[in-house]
Amino acid sequence: MRKAVLFSLAALGASTAMAAAQDLPAGEQSFRKCAPCHAVGEGAKNKVGPLLNGLEGRKSGTIEGYTYTEANKNSGIVWSAQTFAEYIKDPRAKIPGTKMVFAGIKNDKEIADLWAYLAQFGPDGKKKS
Repeated sequence: MRKAVLFSLAALGASTAMAAAQDLPAGEQSFRKCAPCHAVGEGAKNKVGPLLNGLEGRKSGTIEGYTYTEANKNSGIVWSAQTFAEYIKDPRAKIPGTKMVFAGIKNDKEIADLWAYLAQFGPDGKKKS
């Protein structure tokens, strides 16, 4: 009985991990919507919007050399998969007063793929291992 329970739990864990797996190439494709204003990767620089290296765990409004609105600087947001998903669906609803003009991404799978793509870049722009 114990073996059956352990096997069932292992199978459940594996299926959950597979369901949660993101598609990095799809995330990179989705990033093309962002690329006119944002950069990511080695050598990325601020553009119309701030560079997105090291996004995971970073406090909103803190990239050096980028002029943020007070709304962004004072939002209290620390970027994670959850806060990013809430924000990217409707940036102006999540941070009223942001200067980001973007209609948003509504598809949860696309958002997860985009987050996975962005989260792989460390603050130096190199992909995390």
